[in-house]
Amino acid sequence: MTNQFENALFDYLQIKIVADARPKDDAAKKTSEFFYSVLEEDHKVENLQFTKDETMYHVTYTAQGKTKKKFYDREAVEQLLAAIEAEPRYGK
Repeated sequence: MTNQFENALFDYLQIKIVADARPKDDAAKKTSEFFYSVLEEDHKVENLQFTKDETMYHVTYTAQGKTKKKFYDREAVEQLLAAIEAEPRYGK
């Protein structure tokens, strides 16, 4: 997979975490939907799912007929959410 795919997947994961944590944040929800559509349409990703443990996010998806798994550092993924919540204008 290309760097473009890697970036789109990471960007989707970050904003999906924000959208899930902030259900009233319509901008986060729309941005999450946009990145998901990029993954589906441009990169032909299907069955995208993720779980997390103490240190990592585990992302599973199907692309080109093959199931693949990627791992992302939990702190890096949650960095966007932390930055948004730390900003007085956007925090809870």
